[in-house]
Amino acid sequence: MQLDFKCPRCEQTVRVTDGLNEDLLACPTCEFKRSIPASTWDDGRLAECLACGERDLWRQKDFPQAVGIGLVVLGGVLSTIAWAQYQPEWAIGILMLFALLDLALYSLMKDVLVCYRCQARHRLEGPTDGYERFDHERAERYRQEALRRDPLDLAE
Repeated sequence: MQLDFKCPRCEQTVRVTDGLNEDLLACPTCEFKRSIPASTWDDGRLAECLACGERDLWRQKDFPQAVGIGLVVLGGVLSTIAWAQYQPEWAIGILMLFALLDLALYSLMKDVLVCYRCQARHRLEGPTDGYERFDHERAERYRQEALRRDPLDLAE
C-alpha cells in the first residue's frame, strides 16, 4: 500500500509506504506521527482515510490529469489539421485512434482511493470495486465545510 497526503504539520505533500503495516503513519520530512486505529480496516477493506480518519472515500483512475488533457488536445489538433487539409477520413481516423487509446488506458489503469476531506490518495494492492465513484454533492459539502473552517483560504 502507498499513501500520498499533505502533512498537517509541515504542509508538504509526501508519499509514504513505510510504517503503514505497523499501524503508524509518519511524515518523512518532519516529526508528525499518527497512529492508525484498528477501525481503519473493515474485513481487510479500507474503511477510512489513513491521513485524517474520514470515512468518505471515492475511487478514480490513477492517471495524471495533465497527461489525459494533453492527449485530448493533441487528438483535437491533429484531427483539425487533417480536416483543414480536406482529409475527413484521416480526421475521423485520428479521433477514433485517440478514443481507442483512451479506452485502453482506462482499462489498464488501476484505481486509487481519494479522501474527500484531505485529498489523500490511497494506492491499495487489492481491488477497489466496492468503493463509490466521485459524488459532486458530497465533494461540495466538504468544500463548504473547509471554507467555513478557514474562510481566508479561498485558493483551495
